[in-house]
Amino acid sequence: MKMIADLHLHSHYSAATSPDMTIPKIAYYAKIKGLKIIGTGDAFNPSWLRELKLTLEESSYPGLYSPLTPVEDVFFIMQSEVGTIFEFEGKVRRVHHVILMPNIEVAEQISDILSFYGNVSSDGRPVFNMHPSELVEIVLEVDENCLIYPAHAWTPWWSIFGSFSGVDRMEDCYGDQVKKIYALETGLSSDPEMNWRVSALDKYALVSASDAHSPWPFRLGREACVFDFKKPSYYELIDAIKHKDASRFLMTIEVDPAYGKYHWSGHRKCGFGPIPPSEAAKLNYICPICGRKLTKGVDDRVEELADRPKGFRPEKAIPYIKLLPLQELIATVLGISPFNVRRLYTGKVWEEYLKLIHKLGPEYRVVLDAPLDEIAKVTSSGIAKAIAKLRSNSLKVIPGYDGVYGKIIFFEDKEDQLDLKKFISY
Repeated sequence: MKMIADLHLHSHYSAATSPDMTIPKIAYYAKIKGLKIIGTGDAFNPSWLRELKLTLEESSYPGLYSPLTPVEDVFFIMQSEVGTIFEFEGKVRRVHHVILMPNIEVAEQISDILSFYGNVSSDGRPVFNMHPSELVEIVLEVDENCLIYPAHAWTPWWSIFGSFSGVDRMEDCYGDQVKKIYALETGLSSDPEMNWRVSALDKYALVSASDAHSPWPFRLGREACVFDFKKPSYYELIDAIKHKDASRFLMTIEVDPAYGKYHWSGHRKCGFGPIPPSEAAKLNYICPICGRKLTKGVDDRVEELADRPKGFRPEKAIPYIKLLPLQELIATVLGISPFNVRRLYTGKVWEEYLKLIHKLGPEYRVVLDAPLDEIAKVTSSGIAKAIAKLRSNSLKVIPGYDGVYGKIIFFEDKEDQLDLKKFISY
């Protein structure tokens, strides 16, 4: 059974998160997206735990929960993201971690223990003043079947390799518990190919997830993992990741890293950027407008730690594909900014999106498998062309920087521009 999983998201108890991040809403849009397994998010927050007990029930698959509001073939696993603040080599480090757990009772036990290290009720994503090695030890002492790994590993802030408060090696973060870390989350601004340049990371499974703060399909599942299980369960999923088993862990779905908010360097306040690593290095990462430090891009940070050339691929590496959210593709074709979030789930964008979903199936099928001529019949030749370019990996993206998303460039020839004019009035 092929199952696409988004293993990292948040509930409405996390800061800057939509009030619609509830189990019924997440399950509903997960079905539209084509997701089968979803992380609950925020499983250490006592209020969210109470909601989980009221909205989920155990399924026939061990460790997987079904929503009580019936949504066929959508399952949840207990998941949380936490932050740790610790000191290493005289500098304060701040790192986020994803934790997966086999059941709600384990989540409750870990939450009770972690409440001695910080306020688990203050936010969906709590922060603890503790060394990550201690966090690993606590989590695995409660249940050895938990899985813990670094979240969005290269983001400048709150990540293991972040340019502002990260470290250079996994060992520098997890200490003597590093042998119990089996995975690494790539994050929106990096992809597996970038991580393959660092040989020390070969031993870790590279996982991808949305880190979604709203349930809309342009956020949920924008990055994900694809599995194939004979008998689905939490334990099968964890084992497939731990062993990097290509027969069960088929691939990851990645947003083009240039589309992420921190791919190249720049300074948003001054409107300076994006600039590539070579140019940023010439400036010594100082903004020429205000004289302050640039926010160093993920591409630059990878370059600092890389010991392999671009394009290197390790043996037995789990493959990946690049996708962009369908609503954002449609918006760009219609001449609407994909960053005008409200217009992505109202009006013509949402109308065209729902046409495709109702006629051709979940979003992943539309962007990956549906025949292009059928897509054109349901919606338009312009949207079909955009999906064709997405499939052929021929889209161009102006890289994001310092919290600014990258920009998609679809149409560069006259034929495409003529087709685009048809939609500008929408």
